[in-house]
Amino acid sequence: MSNQTRKFKGGVHPNDSKALSKDKPIQDAPLLESYKVIMHQNIGAPPELVVKKGDVVKKGDLLAKAGGFVSVPLHAPTSGTIKMIDKCPGPTGMSVPSIEITADGEDEWGAPFVPMSDWKNTEPKMLKQRVWDAGIVGMGGAGFPAHVKLSPPEGKTIDTLILNGAECEPYLTADHRLMLEQAEDVALGAAIIARILGLETAVIGVENNKPDAIQALEKVAGKYGVTVQGLPVNYPQGAEKQLIYAITGREVPIGKLPMDVHCVVQNVASAVAIADAVVKGRPSIERITTITGKSVVNPGNWRLRLGTPVEKALEFVGGVNEQPAKLLLGGPMMGIAQSSLGVTVMKNTSGILLISRDEVSQYSSDPCIRCGRCVEVCPMSILPATISQAVENKRFDWAEELNVMACIECGSCSYVCPSRRPLNQHFKRAKIEIQAELRKKK
Repeated sequence: MSNQTRKFKGGVHPNDSKALSKDKPIQDAPLLESYKVIMHQNIGAPPELVVKKGDVVKKGDLLAKAGGFVSVPLHAPTSGTIKMIDKCPGPTGMSVPSIEITADGEDEWGAPFVPMSDWKNTEPKMLKQRVWDAGIVGMGGAGFPAHVKLSPPEGKTIDTLILNGAECEPYLTADHRLMLEQAEDVALGAAIIARILGLETAVIGVENNKPDAIQALEKVAGKYGVTVQGLPVNYPQGAEKQLIYAITGREVPIGKLPMDVHCVVQNVASAVAIADAVVKGRPSIERITTITGKSVVNPGNWRLRLGTPVEKALEFVGGVNEQPAKLLLGGPMMGIAQSSLGVTVMKNTSGILLISRDEVSQYSSDPCIRCGRCVEVCPMSILPATISQAVENKRFDWAEELNVMACIECGSCSYVCPSRRPLNQHFKRAKIEIQAELRKKK
C-alpha cells in the first residue's frame, strides 16, 4: 500500500482546541459508591437482562446477554449488589433502562475469560467469539458491534484493515493519549483483528497533528506487521468513508459499506479493548474519555467505568470555573447536548465537553442565502441547503430522494453556514422520520 494520502472532497478546519487536554496523561478514576449502567449501549438489538434486584455480582460478571447477532452483552463495572433495575437519563434526552450497582468497595473480579496468550495460533473463529463475548463495540462514537464488522458475509472479501486514530473531532484527545501511552496495545489489537480477518497486516491512520503518537506507534508497529500512516489535518478525516479514501483511494458508493470496497475500519480504542479481551481475558467495562472545555478547572483524560455519572466525572477534574452554556457527550461537531448531569458514561462516550457561553452566544438562525458553502464542504457530495428546505416543509420523501441517508452528520455544513441554519439537526430529524415511515410500511 502506498504511503501517499489523498484529500477527500470538502471538509473544514475548525480550531481543534486540543491543547486543553492533549498533554494530560490518562488517569484512573477512583471507585464510586454506585454505578448506573445503561443497558442498551450498541447499535442493534438491546441485550437481555440476566440479573435481578438483590443479586450479588463480581467485576466483569454478565449483567445482560446479547439479544441477537447485532447485539452485545453487558458486564458489571465493579463488584457489588444490584440495587435497582430502573431507568436513568439517556444520551438522547429520553429515560432508558439501566442497572444500578452498589459497589462493595472490594472491586473484585469474577471469573474472567481464559486468556488467549497464544492468539497467533488460535482459530480466528474463537478470537471473534471472544470479541463478541467481551461486549466490544465501535468506541469511536457509533457503538456498532465489533464482531459484526469482523464477520463479512459470504462473497465479501476483505483485503485491507484500517485502524482509525485520526481523532479529528475538536477538543477530544482520548485516542491521542491512548496511542501515545499504550502504543503496543494498539498494534497488538490491530494484529489480532488482522488474524480474525485472515490478513497479514493492518494500517493505522493518524492525523499529522499528533506527531508524538505517530512516533510511538512506529516504534512498535513493525513487530506486529502493522504500518502507520500520517494523514492531513482535515475534518472529518476520521469518518470511515473519508479515511478509506485517504489511505486507499477507494470510494465507498452512497448506500454501500466499507466491506463493499474490501475494507474494515476499527477505532484504536476498540482495538485495545480487543487486545485486552483476547490476551488478558477482560470484558469491556471501561473507556478512556476526555473531560474538557474552557469552563473545566482541570481538563484531562480519564479511564472511566461504565455507569459513571457525568456529575461525578466533572468532580474528578475539579468542577467548573464558570457556568457553561452547554454540556455535550462527544465533541462540538458531532456530540449530543445533554439536559441532565445524571447521564452516565457508555462504551462510546469519547468526551464530556462543556461549551462556554462565549462560544455559543447570540445564536440565531436566518433564512438560507443560497451561498453554496455547505455544498462545497460536504464530504458526501450531497446538497445540504436543499435537503434542509425539504425538511422544513416536511417533505421527507424529497429529502430521501436527495440522499439525506448518506449524510454522516459531521456538522461541516452547519459550521460554515453564514445564516447559522441548524442543518445537522434537520438531517437527523429527516432520518428519524424516514426510518419511522419504513417501519410503518413493514
